Amino acid sequence: MRRYTRVPTKPADDFVTTWLRTYVEGGREGTRAGFAIESHAGEFLGIGLFVRIEREGRQGEIGYIVGRAARGRGVATRTVRLLTEWGFAELALERIELWIDASNGASEGVAARAGYRREGVLRSVWFKEDLRSDFGVWSRLRGEAGV
Repeated sequence: MRRYTRVPTKPADDFVTTWLRTYVEGGREGTRAGFAIESHAGEFLGIGLFVRIEREGRQGEIGYIVGRAARGRGVATRTVRLLTEWGFAELALERIELWIDASNGASEGVAARAGYRREGVLRSVWFKEDLRSDFGVWSRLRGEAGV
């Protein structure tokens, strides 16, 4: 999980508190949104996020983290679909992006199944600490059919 996300490889002791505060404040400001992913029985499966909401440009970026036990069950794809629907319907977005490490084939599969198109690759992008990676930019536009 830490390899492919913006979560630090060695988080500070206050990371979770600071990170949660960022999403609470972003929710109030309309610049971020975070949701727990749970099973019908209430089991925690992961998180689904709008890591960036640009109201003026009517676009945003989705991220997600699914726990190991929930992988391979369609949880990530359903989460991306639900966040996408919410972004278009409730936030009135016109464009939603996923930035996916080019070596993360599983996440690229999620994007494709959720109806996203790969637009291209940003080469050697800095995304945390001293780490750089190639990131595929995937997008959905309002009105495009999901899969």
